[in-house]
Amino acid sequence: MIANTEPTSPFSPLKLGPITLRNRFIKAGANEGMTPDGMPTKALVKHHRDIAAGGAAMTTVAYGAVSPQGRTFLHQFYLSGDVVRHLRVLTDAVHAEGAAACLQITHGGSFTALRPASGRPQSASSGFNAFGFLHGILLQRAMSETDMYRVAGEFAQAAILARESGFDAVEIHMGHGYLLNQFLSPLTNRRVDAYGGSTEGRSRFPSMVLRRVKEAVGRDLAVGCKINLTDAARGGIDAGQASVTAKLLQDNGADILTLSGGHNIFSPWALFGSHMPLADMRAQARGLGRLGVWALGLQQPKTLTFREMYFLDHARQVRGAVSMPLALVGGVKSLAAAQQVINEGFDGIALARALIHNPAFINDMQYARVTRSGCTSCNRCVMGIYDPSGVRCVLNGENDPGLSKRLAAD
Repeated sequence: MIANTEPTSPFSPLKLGPITLRNRFIKAGANEGMTPDGMPTKALVKHHRDIAAGGAAMTTVAYGAVSPQGRTFLHQFYLSGDVVRHLRVLTDAVHAEGAAACLQITHGGSFTALRPASGRPQSASSGFNAFGFLHGILLQRAMSETDMYRVAGEFAQAAILARESGFDAVEIHMGHGYLLNQFLSPLTNRRVDAYGGSTEGRSRFPSMVLRRVKEAVGRDLAVGCKINLTDAARGGIDAGQASVTAKLLQDNGADILTLSGGHNIFSPWALFGSHMPLADMRAQARGLGRLGVWALGLQQPKTLTFREMYFLDHARQVRGAVSMPLALVGGVKSLAAAQQVINEGFDGIALARALIHNPAFINDMQYARVTRSGCTSCNRCVMGIYDPSGVRCVLNGENDPGLSKRLAAD
């Protein structure tokens, strides 16, 4: 018998825990800015329905906080009984187009613009709060073990509400400078107890969160984690440390890891593999926020040039460390790049900007209408987070402003 040596197609099915996706393309979680009153809008439903209709196997609704205290922005939604019926409209719309729906669940920790009702924002360690400073919140406090158990329970309860909302999967956000990354990263975790020090110690609380979520919904939903391959900053997470964390998350039952990188404070440009839209950011900034944009301009590498699959070199090391499904995020903008990701042994292709530019990009590639995205990686879509009508590609028309003011279930 001759063995089949044909490479796996990015359009072939992918099994993740209890679910099977129709192909390998996943809309990565990227803050849509379409919950201006802290509730999903018809704009958010349309955004994800269009991506599902355009061929993505699973679309990830971004940045659902697990509690009011876990929000970064006032307009961010958090998981509660009130939001379930609105999210159900979204998941029904996605399912009607043949795709699965994933909810990204997160806690901002000290990466928040919201002052707590009492005390200080929580993080892995106490001290100066670099992001909070821009919003008049100078200090943060280290979480106690009691705090950790409580927050792990909030993640589990959020996953239960995601199931009630009709989601097929949840993604626990452990990257980019949010609370769980604040534990994982040596840049922000200076603890000397069991939750600090070594990579294993720094991974202990995120692993606890994963276990609680798996116990709550793992029989019904795929449970994934987004992690940093690199913080792209001196002294931060590197691929070796990420490989250790990935192995621990595999051992604790994760169904898939989405491999990303970059840090909201130390290296935000690294998330995108290209320059941030500084001119747009200056125009939007207010108060001390202007200082943040000025500092970003000084930090950002002047010679940064976009290249496809910009996390691939780091991701190869993690691929060699674990056997579980892995999805690579970071600048896939062509059919050739998507096929290379699969050929390199990765199981999923996670992309965002190419789908913001063209929600039908997956179908257009499958049916040979295009081989490459028209996205220019200008990153001006990022500013949609702060726009009442939400994220959009500046190369396309404006979003319908009417959709941003009506609740999705109305």
